[in-house]
Amino acid sequence: MSAAPMIEARGIHKYFGSMHVLRGIDASVAHGEVAALMGSSGSGKSTFLRCLNRIEEPTEGEVLIDGSIITNMRTDVNRVRADIGMVFQDYNLFPHMTALENVALGLIHVRKRSRSEARDAAASALEQVGLADHLTKHPQQLSGGQQQRVAIARSLAMQPKAILFDEPTSALDPEMVHEVLDVMRALAGEGMTMVVVSHEIGFLRKVADQLIVFDAGLVVERGPTVRVLDEPEHERTREFLRALR
Repeated sequence: MSAAPMIEARGIHKYFGSMHVLRGIDASVAHGEVAALMGSSGSGKSTFLRCLNRIEEPTEGEVLIDGSIITNMRTDVNRVRADIGMVFQDYNLFPHMTALENVALGLIHVRKRSRSEARDAAASALEQVGLADHLTKHPQQLSGGQQQRVAIARSLAMQPKAILFDEPTSALDPEMVHEVLDVMRALAGEGMTMVVVSHEIGFLRKVADQLIVFDAGLVVERGPTVRVLDEPEHERTREFLRALR
């Protein structure tokens, strides 16, 4: 195991015009660790998550993946995004493609796998998330929970070093949330490094190793998840948790 963290952010600032959205964020996620980001809407947590694989470019600061600086402008962004998977609130699946084709696409165009290799790897990833019987279905034939599991399989098939989850259950009906959280729980158990924006307290209590609380572009509290949930030290953390409960 490398001595370097799997993910490290150093002094991340992000401006949108004159709006200072992130104000010098530092964070470190070890190999196999699950880090959760929490905070009110507009606090900067999703923007920070997107900076970790350069969907958003930090205005200042560095992001390192497994010891390598990825915010250098000479770094191949496509390779970064292949190595650091991303699962969004909405599933971003191509409606004209089957589940298998959606998952295989990145393997063909980014990893440069043959079509037969990509299809085999895609089928394996879909089986891993419990969708072996749905390979030939199009997104409109799948439930929201199933579509989100296809999106997770799409990341898994690329064999990423880590996966980022941006409120992956927020668009789902309540009865579908558990099937996505079960897949994420299994990934954590297998040692996948994950950074998760989520307000699913019960899930985070069981799975997340550390909890980082954002407010107005700053980290106001961080620590072991159970400690932060049960004994928050910052008033903004206490206010936010009260609102959730």
